[in-house]
Amino acid sequence: MAKISRLAGLAADLALGLPVRAVPYEIRRDVSVPMLDGVALLANHYRPVGVDGPLPVVLIRVPYGRDGAFGQVFAAPLARRGFQVFMQATRGTFGSGGQFRPFTTERDDGLATVDWLRKQEWCDGRIAMIGGSYFGHTQWAVAPYADPPLTCVAPHITSANVTNRLFYEQGVPSIHTALSWSAQIGRQERPGLLAGMPDPRVRTRVRRALGRLPLQAVDVQVAEAPVPFWRDFVAHAEPGDDFWAQADHDGADLSRMPPVSMVTGWWDLFLGGNLADYTALRAAGVPARLVVGPWLHGEPGELRTIVRTDAAWLDHHLRGGPAPSGAPVRVHLQRANRWLEFEEWPPNAVREKVLILGSGGGLAEVPEPEDRGGPSRFTYDPARPTPTVGGPLLQPPGKQADNRLVEARDDVLVFTGPLLSEDLDIVGPVSATIHVRTSIPYADVFVRLCDVDEKGVSRNVVDGIRRLDPRTLDAPGIEPGPDGVLAVPVELFPTAYRFRAGHRLRVQVSGGAFPRYARNMGTDEPFATATAGRPCHFEVFHDAARASQITLPALDG
Repeated sequence: MAKISRLAGLAADLALGLPVRAVPYEIRRDVSVPMLDGVALLANHYRPVGVDGPLPVVLIRVPYGRDGAFGQVFAAPLARRGFQVFMQATRGTFGSGGQFRPFTTERDDGLATVDWLRKQEWCDGRIAMIGGSYFGHTQWAVAPYADPPLTCVAPHITSANVTNRLFYEQGVPSIHTALSWSAQIGRQERPGLLAGMPDPRVRTRVRRALGRLPLQAVDVQVAEAPVPFWRDFVAHAEPGDDFWAQADHDGADLSRMPPVSMVTGWWDLFLGGNLADYTALRAAGVPARLVVGPWLHGEPGELRTIVRTDAAWLDHHLRGGPAPSGAPVRVHLQRANRWLEFEEWPPNAVREKVLILGSGGGLAEVPEPEDRGGPSRFTYDPARPTPTVGGPLLQPPGKQADNRLVEARDDVLVFTGPLLSEDLDIVGPVSATIHVRTSIPYADVFVRLCDVDEKGVSRNVVDGIRRLDPRTLDAPGIEPGPDGVLAVPVELFPTAYRFRAGHRLRVQVSGGAFPRYARNMGTDEPFATATAGRPCHFEVFHDAARASQITLPALDG
């Protein structure tokens, strides 16, 4: 059995791209840790064999189980390298007591766990945390508040502000992500080897459920039982609801953060928040490193990079190993098959390239002196919501897709630029300002940048959405103008992407992107219970005084 275990470890290291290591270790399972309210959380404790005295602890707090794939990918490789690892199941999951109410209890539980670890004779007081996605966020719930501070952290493919950056992006509920994840966590502890794994049948049920109204109880259709997270998600989506405030940590004192290592992907749904966190950390003087690759959430290449960087990061900070080399920011330039290095993010070596949306469907660097053709018009109807293809999703399919069928719809405006005479590299945040007038006050503005190749295939590169609501029209950036026209800022995802010579840039403007985002029903009825919608008529303006535009970070040289 020991020989089989060693062979399995060898195979795992090879699959993860790690140098093969075989430090013997033991696992103490079901270690109970008391929380402040008396609930006990269970953990697996990995410790190298034959080592006397206290050691630093690598803490991993995860809701997906202490064994199985997550243990083999994140804990065992570190244990084979001689690290002491404590992998804990979060509240209400895999034997831990209490109810799993995602994001809302992780600060208290995480701090209680850190305090307990520091009192154990086998812990030398130094604690690091690692992990991605949800167990990246559990680090944000602890690291800014731990006293004394943690030694280092590695919050990958996650965000300090997970609700506003992920589940309610610019006020729009991300229902595909929320229901897909609800289906996963609602099924993960059922009997069967594949209970917690992606299932094409469940994906089909998710898409069907999202097409039904009301949305309040569609979790039962995909998970065959109510899922507390989905019920919280639909019940606390309205402006001004502070239910999720305890789960958002971007307002924490970042000066208390230890050194940070981050890995994410250009097609990862957490990307925007991840990069905003990195920029804020560096501004606060925190030593931080960042890798961004061409990955969707949880793709093998992303996971391999996470595990490799974690091993090196922990070796440096816990054992005095070599410091990471190269610039602190390393990003993949898509469609160029090369990596770029920068000293900061966003990089300084860019210039703003502004493209104006023309009344004739063109993109130009100079605005039209007047809106000769008048505003561009379309109607968004929640009964036939504008679909979306590709983009950053929780599970495949995602990334780039052919957008031509969507662009052919009468509820999508399309603006296309001239042929590029040379390659254009854009690296950094992308933004748009759309001057729009809507027939009703409840509406969404969706903007997507596409790459049109020589054959006319239009592939999405980045996009963003912004919700208009009378209750939030005083939000920063929205500028009311005469005759009911609003200047609406839209934050698109950041990117590093090469538009090749001979290609064209294209911008889409529409009133939604379903089922990635909840359809806007055009009323003040909560989206969880809404069943009847109102069409919205849009006018998008182009004149010099109201020039709708997109701003790109063009890389010099």
